[in-house]
Amino acid sequence: MGFHQHAIHRLYQYRKAISTKPFTARGKNLVRCELCLLAETYCTCESRSQLESNNAFLLIMYDDEVLKPSNSGRLIADLIPETHAYIWSRTQANRKMLALIQSPEYQPFVIFPGEYACDNQPVVSEVEPSSIGEGKRPLFIMLDGSWREAIKMFRKSPYLHALPLLSFTPETAAKYGLRKGSRDFQLGTAEVASLALGVSGEQDNAASLNAWFELFIESSIFSRSRKNTSDLTPLVDLTQAFKATLKSG
Repeated sequence: MGFHQHAIHRLYQYRKAISTKPFTARGKNLVRCELCLLAETYCTCESRSQLESNNAFLLIMYDDEVLKPSNSGRLIADLIPETHAYIWSRTQANRKMLALIQSPEYQPFVIFPGEYACDNQPVVSEVEPSSIGEGKRPLFIMLDGSWREAIKMFRKSPYLHALPLLSFTPETAAKYGLRKGSRDFQLGTAEVASLALGVSGEQDNAASLNAWFELFIESSIFSRSRKNTSDLTPLVDLTQAFKATLKSG
């Protein structure tokens, strides 16, 4: 079940170890679980469950993104067994990360809006079996940071510019029941990953990740709330909703 450490847990421990000063986030005085980073009272780790998936994910994370309790990228690693995570460097890309991208085992796709495609860079909206080489698996590459940081990472990472972009639209999000953000089209990292699972044919896994994200959001709200939070019904209901997706998968 839930308490093994995955790639983002290990990256979090590494990033915290090399920090020269404590990372201060909203709710810094909370006693947090070291794995899910939620308040210990509302920890979700006991419900965490790995799925069966043919997809792999690679999260390239902006420097302090991995330290943020609000980061939803860790939710992908919670559920998808093969999730890799590295901190982005403008000057020297991690060699293991580059080897992963270049591995003949995978067909990499950079999840990013098609309007930012470089010259001759292919853009797709679905992952058809015909677009995957024989014996290969999809490797979904996600740039995890603020929108401004993600653009910077993409533009300054030439090793991404020859790879196909997997680009989503608000219509795609609506098809999979995801809400649009307050701006034109903004989704959390975990929500975007669920879209990738959906368009690659893993709709059950997409539903599980969506449900896990909803539980994470509600648990985060409870963690920050100064109101009376004795009624845990919303958390119980969302936990059951997540577990239901596992039974139906």
